[in-house]
Amino acid sequence: MALLRRSKRPERRGTPFSALIVGVGNPGREYERSRHNVGFEVVDELARRAGATLKASRDKCLLAEVHTDFIHYLLAKPMTYVNNSGQAVGPLARRFDISDVERIIVVHDELDLPPGVVRVKVGGGLAGHNGLRSITQHVKSQEFVRVRIGVGKPPSKERGGEHVLSKVPVSERTLLDDAVLRAADATELILKHGADTAMQQTNAG
Repeated sequence: MALLRRSKRPERRGTPFSALIVGVGNPGREYERSRHNVGFEVVDELARRAGATLKASRDKCLLAEVHTDFIHYLLAKPMTYVNNSGQAVGPLARRFDISDVERIIVVHDELDLPPGVVRVKVGGGLAGHNGLRSITQHVKSQEFVRVRIGVGKPPSKERGGEHVLSKVPVSERTLLDDAVLRAADATELILKHGADTAMQQTNAG
């Protein structure tokens, strides 16, 4: 699949953006470095690498526009809390004419993967992730690209919220810190070479 294929729709005025990268997470210091916020951490890492600054946007998010010789893309951290992530993603996609849903890359925590495992996926189910459900509702499709960061399963279904929001043990946090860097690498692969190449290289590990 060619992630960055040209849209058939007329381009918006100004520099067109090839992709919208969304990190899923919760705003507020109390949620920093929780399992639920690894998507935010990846966007922060991508902004650091690009020398970009995320700033408050009218679309309920922190936003950075990245322009390089190779590609122009958007980095976003919705400030809506995870369950309402689509309230930011939908308006952003419309405002910046990200008309092909496969040009939206969502980075998120994944209960169905062991802690620290990183996988790239195009489309598919929502696996009970309310952030993905909200994005799907607002962009009218599940076919966006996902960069999934494993955070492991909770001890029980009833403790799912506690699992993703609570303090992470040091040993697991080390795994997640490494996974954030690898997820940022995977996202850059998607931007430069497409989702298929990113899946082949990232999912083989």
